[in-house]
Amino acid sequence: MSDTSRPFRFGIRPAALLVFAAVTAATLAGCSTSAAPSPPSIANHRLAVVATENFWGSIASQLGGSHVAVTSIITNPNTDPHAYEPTAQDAITIARGQLVIENGVGYDPWAAKILASNQGNQTVLNVGSLVGAQPGDNPHRWYNPADVQLVIGQIVKDLSDLDPTDQGYFMSQGKQFNSVALAQYDSVIATIKSRYGGTRVGASESIFAMLAPALGLNLITPPTFLRAISEGENPTVADIETIDNQINDHLIKIYVYNSQNVTPDVQAQLQLAKAHHIPVATITETLQPASSTYQAWQTRQLQGIEQALQRSTGQ
Repeated sequence: MSDTSRPFRFGIRPAALLVFAAVTAATLAGCSTSAAPSPPSIANHRLAVVATENFWGSIASQLGGSHVAVTSIITNPNTDPHAYEPTAQDAITIARGQLVIENGVGYDPWAAKILASNQGNQTVLNVGSLVGAQPGDNPHRWYNPADVQLVIGQIVKDLSDLDPTDQGYFMSQGKQFNSVALAQYDSVIATIKSRYGGTRVGASESIFAMLAPALGLNLITPPTFLRAISEGENPTVADIETIDNQINDHLIKIYVYNSQNVTPDVQAQLQLAKAHHIPVATITETLQPASSTYQAWQTRQLQGIEQALQRSTGQ
């Protein structure tokens, strides 16, 4: 993700397909012990959990606590999960995971291809399938608090099924995560909803379309524009003109943008918003910084949105 348009969004490049196909075949043939080190779970008797993206990995790590060893494939904030090319080590890591968490909904199709090549006894949590998302739906499910709750519950269940002896521990971790770790996150969401409910806002892409309703905000950016930017396509002239008019006429109070995907069209809108003194708020697609927890990352972004709303409305 950089300050340019994303030329490749979905699927995997042929070279990457050859990499994970060859590695998976080697793993199944018993060749996996030669190059890659064994995951920590094997040595420490912890469940090996693999998450395709680090936001799900962060949640899984906190729910599993000392009873899991979590590896996240995508951890670099500059990496575009849509177009990620898996390495040989990634294929081996996924093959060895006892629980594999993939986002699904077309967001990380490379993971599904690797998993389809595996023949091991793995538990796979596909977030899109869990929440009932259909092909073509918005894939950014970690920005929907209701969907995050479903994932939390399923991770606790999956860990308990894999390690029934420690079911009580995992259930306790889940309760603590919801009551303590997510306390400030839930509080900021509630504050924004009660104070700014119904406020019209704009956004750069569909990543915010999952969060805006949960905050009670009225996102009036054309959905076709949000989807086009998210998928690396060219938005229509009509949509661009609509957004320009929304900014020029102060029809929106704030503009929320994904700083990891600033296309020329988004850059132009940011400049226009600033010229018209419309506050902007930043969100990112993956953990920022990479060492952050899910809740700390999300809470900082929510506070940024709240502060932008305060500046714009005076409330």
